[in-house]
Amino acid sequence: MTTPPGEGLLFDVAAPPTPVERLLLHNDTLDRILRAEPSSEPDDHAPSAQQLAAATNAAIKAVTDERLFQSHEQSDAVVRLQQLAFLSSASADHGPHMARILTALAPEATMGCADTVAYEIRHRRGSTSDAPDHPLTATHRTALWEIACGNVVATSSLGRQYVHYRDERVLIGTLRALEANGLAERVPKSAPSAYVGGPLQDRVRLTAAGTTALASSISSPPARRAPDTAPAPAPTAAKAATRSR
Repeated sequence: MTTPPGEGLLFDVAAPPTPVERLLLHNDTLDRILRAEPSSEPDDHAPSAQQLAAATNAAIKAVTDERLFQSHEQSDAVVRLQQLAFLSSASADHGPHMARILTALAPEATMGCADTVAYEIRHRRGSTSDAPDHPLTATHRTALWEIACGNVVATSSLGRQYVHYRDERVLIGTLRALEANGLAERVPKSAPSAYVGGPLQDRVRLTAAGTTALASSISSPPARRAPDTAPAPAPTAAKAATRSR
């Protein structure tokens, strides 16, 4: 008896996103819309605001279902997420300017909560957490974090490409490497211009693969350092005196 086409894939269902992935998936959706060129329709952001609120509430439920130890940090993270869900929902009832004010800190706050949740999950599971198959370099992890916070935009001038960042340095070569590996992508003309009257810039965002990679990096235990070599002998009194002159 042959297997009907597609029947073998009946139970091949993708695993649901982890709590950390849920926090990263939609954290900058509304932010990108509100930072882009003003729409002729003042309520265009409302559906995204409601979607963000629903996604945040789903993330809160996923975190609660983990039954983590209720540390002060964990409790504070859940409260911040509840505040973000409320502010996102409320922003749907206001114009773009007020919506931007209500949700201006949402991406970075979400990332902070994701970091806290990842730590608590890792702490509960101890060292049994599996490390990612392809761990990120420190440079790539930092860049993905900065991108997830909505702090990276790209632009071009006179045939050259530039990257603008806010907190952590992100080079154009790093961005190109992330794009080549399918971890980041640019959303054309979705970020404000660098100067009054200038062209809109390209907002950089995580792809689905980038979200998974960053979530895995946050959720995995830090790489163990190789044992240090024997310490160098302390300088003699004569050498120490010479150095102090």
